[in-house]
Amino acid sequence: MPARSVARNSGRSKPSTPSSLIPKIFENPKVAFASALLFIDALLVSLIIAYVPYTKIDWDAYMSQVSGFLEGERDYQNLEGDTGPLVYPAGFLYVYSALKFLTNGQVFPAQASYGSVSLQILFGALYIINLGIVLFIYLKTDLLPWWALGLLSLSKRVHSIFVLRLFNDCFATTFFNAALAALIHQKWHLGLIIFSVAVSVKMNVLLYAPPLLLLMLKAMNIGRVISALAGAALVQIVLGFPFLVSNPISYISRAFNLGRVFIHFWSVNFKFVPEAVFVSKEFALSLFMLHLMLLAAFAHFRWCKHEGGLFSFLNSLFVAMKLRIATTSSFPLNQFFNSTSTSKILKKEYILTTMFVGNFIGIVCARSLHYQFYSWYFYSLPYLLWRTRFPTLIRLVLFIGVEYCWNVYPSNVYSSMLLLCLHLAILWGLWASPPEYPYENDRKKKK
Repeated sequence: MPARSVARNSGRSKPSTPSSLIPKIFENPKVAFASALLFIDALLVSLIIAYVPYTKIDWDAYMSQVSGFLEGERDYQNLEGDTGPLVYPAGFLYVYSALKFLTNGQVFPAQASYGSVSLQILFGALYIINLGIVLFIYLKTDLLPWWALGLLSLSKRVHSIFVLRLFNDCFATTFFNAALAALIHQKWHLGLIIFSVAVSVKMNVLLYAPPLLLLMLKAMNIGRVISALAGAALVQIVLGFPFLVSNPISYISRAFNLGRVFIHFWSVNFKFVPEAVFVSKEFALSLFMLHLMLLAAFAHFRWCKHEGGLFSFLNSLFVAMKLRIATTSSFPLNQFFNSTSTSKILKKEYILTTMFVGNFIGIVCARSLHYQFYSWYFYSLPYLLWRTRFPTLIRLVLFIGVEYCWNVYPSNVYSSMLLLCLHLAILWGLWASPPEYPYENDRKKKK
């Protein structure tokens, strides 16, 4: 008996130790390359902070607006800076108030006093955290080859936006990517809360709202969709409460102003449009209608293809909702919010494609893209390009072309026309690509 037990034990594998797990992790070339990329980019960010001059653009205006808030002002119409009135939601004030506290308003490492840290170092750390989240998201899919992950670190403009310009777009982008990491793991309520935090920093994150709503309707029953949206709304109410109590109209009209007219000079995408046309309401309305039509077309012919189209999908939801309402008299109300009933697991690739394409449509139809707005969609570009059927060479040419246009300063007629053409080419490639099957659990049942 002892001999047998020894023989059995000898055939068992030894438990893995932390040191033995490390080589196994790096057996995946994508993980190894992503880890190396993160380390190399951290060194690059350090060199940028040390040797490239910081460019003062909006930081003083941010601090003026934050100072008014810290001094007790809660009426948004009285919060202004060097560049004009405050036009960001309340989350912006909380984030930049924390930055002012941590840095004592010092931007450069050499300026940082004892007990504080420089703003550039914080933004450098934010850049690396954001890149780490993005790499984590990409590693959850098999769409890109390992070497294509390097494209995520090759943008001169994005490095500048994070480390040399210190825009609030950086925080909004990072919060959104954190929300996306939760969403691809089916953590819808958590994802919506983080998504709402991102919106509270800058409103551009709402470009992702239409595809996100569609994904939630596919993944959850209507009761859980309502509860997730309520959680997101609660975040906005809590963050904006001091300003909503003081002057709700001023807060909502300033923080969520959909009708802002940007300066023609700073437009990267429509510089070729005459300024009189650029600032007109007709031009804005035309782009808005085009935005809605493109979203509807992609939703009907691409995102809901396997449900028979958008209208068939919405009709099935309406029928299911009527059935559930009719049965609530016989069953407890909590069954209406049951997470296991009628819930489906969406493929990670489908979630990413729907979210990235929905946002990209908004980018194509935006009346004005300023230089910092590049961060809104840069990290989705490699994924979008590899979602098309273009040859790899064409994908790289499109990527380099977009990066080139964003580095032309000031933008001109030719660079903005080229950027629009590149955007339209990518959008056409996405339209021409076959629609993805959305659900995981249906295939598992078949197996």
